[in-house]
Amino acid sequence: MAAVRLKSAVHEKIWGSTETEPWCRNPEGKQIGEVWFDASIPLLVKFLFTSDNLSIQVHPEDAYARTHHNSFGKTEMWHILRAEEGAEVALGLREPLTETELREACESGEIVKLVNWVPAHAGDTFFTPAGSVHAIGGGLALCEIQQFSDITYRLYDYGRPDRELHLDHGVRVSRLGSHDGSVVHKRLSESRELLAECQYFRTERLTVHGTVVCATCPRTTLYIAVEGHGTLDGSPFQPGEAWEVPANSEPCEISSPAAVFLTTAEPSV
Repeated sequence: MAAVRLKSAVHEKIWGSTETEPWCRNPEGKQIGEVWFDASIPLLVKFLFTSDNLSIQVHPEDAYARTHHNSFGKTEMWHILRAEEGAEVALGLREPLTETELREACESGEIVKLVNWVPAHAGDTFFTPAGSVHAIGGGLALCEIQQFSDITYRLYDYGRPDRELHLDHGVRVSRLGSHDGSVVHKRLSESRELLAECQYFRTERLTVHGTVVCATCPRTTLYIAVEGHGTLDGSPFQPGEAWEVPANSEPCEISSPAAVFLTTAEPSV
């Protein structure tokens, strides 16, 4: 069997949620914020569950992260799985700021009004390149795909105790203008849509009704189950799992009466 189910790690967060089904079993009602998957390629897949706003934050690009943290930078995308009425995400600034103005807005809390909040609905996709000031609001379940990095600079955190801000780094790497991160999906075939593509990853949405044979790919590919039950390469799958298919493996077969996967891989060079 080519496909391997990836191990996952659950992380409780102050902004997390008890409403994590069907992607994460939570019989004890824990405040789960993130579920991480350990892949062999330099991409990190997460499920996020929010009951409150995350911090307003920014991530560095590769050169800055390498210099200051010996790490990759962090460009990411979000695919919304579930959204409560009125749920929002913040992408970029509503109007250009200077570095001094951005720092002062973060220190005063005015930054909450200066970021560009947009509605988020199930099925939406947002792309957030390194340097974009952003935030995820409460009432959301989403799948995040990103470079393999955990470098986050908090710019504002709603006064939560014992959570450090990183204004020196954060202001320095922030893009000081607007960013329209909403993505228009591109239909590729009856079952496939392109959600996001950049130098770090290419992500598609795969819909399964019956049996789909996924052709051999020259790059290792991750299959993230977000809806439905069935079998993948003969093994049962359920929502909230991620599978890895090595490069140049035999074609992979997915069978389900109705299922949805996100598939992601490093782009071809």
